[in-house]
Amino acid sequence: MVDAVIFDIGNVLIEWQPERYYDQIMPREDREAMFAEVDLHGMNDIIDRGGPFRETIYDWAERYPRWRDKIRLWHDDWIQMAAPVIPRSLRLMQALQARGVPVFSLTNFGIGSFDYACTHYPFLRDFDRPFISGHMGVIKPEARIYEMLEQTANLSGAQLLFTDDRAENIAAAHLRGWKTHLFEGPAGWAARLVAEGLLTDAEAQ
Repeated sequence: MVDAVIFDIGNVLIEWQPERYYDQIMPREDREAMFAEVDLHGMNDIIDRGGPFRETIYDWAERYPRWRDKIRLWHDDWIQMAAPVIPRSLRLMQALQARGVPVFSLTNFGIGSFDYACTHYPFLRDFDRPFISGHMGVIKPEARIYEMLEQTANLSGAQLLFTDDRAENIAAAHLRGWKTHLFEGPAGWAARLVAEGLLTDAEAQ
């Protein structure tokens, strides 16, 4: 029996597509050149491990004068990158909680960026237990982050059902015996929750 359902946030509850954002404000070939030269996702990993939000990004911007202004937008326009909400996923989260099913987050998210996100998406404060990598000092798919959740929640293995959009994060949870679902859209996730007996068809709409 599943005792808690765990949601990733990026691309599960809120779309996270930095490349798409940059393609809207600069020529695609320039965006591709910038991402090839600057490891922006590596920069973001530093933030997700607990590094300071603005300072990390602005420091990286100074290293690459050609792209300075565009890199700074990773901070200054961050909320435009982390958008929009995936409405059905949010409804599923709320439906589970209405049924009394504990819902946790397990997300690679910085401290400052998460606090900022919460000002735009208040539901991010509604998890029964939040597991935010920036506060934990470790990111998915490293085994330690899953172990920390188990220790804190006193749950493990098939007691946990976890959805994430990244196959490597799902694989790491699967190795610990968790029930897992690779998120490819809210319809598939809804069907899984129904199949697990956690929601009815009507509740999963």
